[in-house]
Amino acid sequence: MSFEALADFLTPISVASIMEDEGFKDNQLGRHILLHETAIPDISTADLVLVGCCEMRGAGPGKQASNAADCIRKELYQLFHWHSDVKLADLGNIRTGSSLQDSYAALKTVVKELVEAGKKVLIVGGSHDNTLAQYQAYGDLNRIIDATVIDSKIDLDMEGVLPEDIFLVDMFTGLPNHLRHYTHIGFQSYFMHPDMLEMIDNLRFDCFRVGKVKEAIEQMEPAIRNSHFVSFDIAAIQHAHAPANRVTPNGFTGEEACTLLQYAGMSRQCSSIGLYGYDPGNDLHSMTAKQMAQMIWYLMDGIRSGKEEAHLEQAHEFNHYNMAFAEVSTTFLQSKRSGRWWMQINEQNYVACSYQDYLAASNNEIPEAWLRAVERS
Repeated sequence: MSFEALADFLTPISVASIMEDEGFKDNQLGRHILLHETAIPDISTADLVLVGCCEMRGAGPGKQASNAADCIRKELYQLFHWHSDVKLADLGNIRTGSSLQDSYAALKTVVKELVEAGKKVLIVGGSHDNTLAQYQAYGDLNRIIDATVIDSKIDLDMEGVLPEDIFLVDMFTGLPNHLRHYTHIGFQSYFMHPDMLEMIDNLRFDCFRVGKVKEAIEQMEPAIRNSHFVSFDIAAIQHAHAPANRVTPNGFTGEEACTLLQYAGMSRQCSSIGLYGYDPGNDLHSMTAKQMAQMIWYLMDGIRSGKEEAHLEQAHEFNHYNMAFAEVSTTFLQSKRSGRWWMQINEQNYVACSYQDYLAASNNEIPEAWLRAVERS
């Protein structure tokens, strides 16, 4: 499928509806985005491709299409353009289907085509269950993936009826299954049944409580770096920083949310990011839309940083540390450019890790991240 054929699944952008009366200044993002206004633009040089999602029916009865994506665009386009070497394209909004499944199919098709073409895709708007379509795009590409979800809850409610409460059931159990590893960042314990966490641990998936993440957020960078897609529900952000979050008063600060998106931008492996759960009707002074726009700005900042990172094949760009722990021999690599770490899990493969993993190996301990990676390899 050509990029032009994607127009069948997308509605163009009306810049006039999201532009301030005085228009955009020369150095605002609105002047530097490849836009789908009348035709799909040439996105061959785009580093990030944005698509809006209006589908909210998965959040419950009475929920219909929203203008969430355009509300976020209105704030995003006004931000100043600091990353001249990062090109952003905006292809408009996914057409809302006559049924929820039709909307999923359209989103899946668009994400699939863009990921297959080597683009990093950003999905904004829509309820969190649209993550399922994002995931299914990789199934259509027959790719086995690692996934990261950032949310105050784990949407695996076996007794739930709403798609946004149970979509992880399909991701975990659907056949054929393309999920190699799942990482959940930011869950809040009082929302979670202890048996659910035990079940996820038995699957050898990783879950990080919001308090633990806030203590050392940099520990989340390797998990996100290893992931092929990231899904972020605004319910993970404190209500004070994202007033449209009506789930909980607690969670990440706005700055912490920006940092997590920056990590997704830095990852070469992460090819799609979804920002979900925003209902403009619940917002206050557009503060949540502003928050999400700034998260996208930091995503672009991460892409810029990721471009400066060396490739693992460039051996001279890394410090090499040959280690032996618990009768295992392996190699740790540290980038001379960024200071980030990787560890060898078999003869040919390296996975992202942290300095703490290296320290554990130095003390003759098996790093948990190494053990889990070997189990999945």
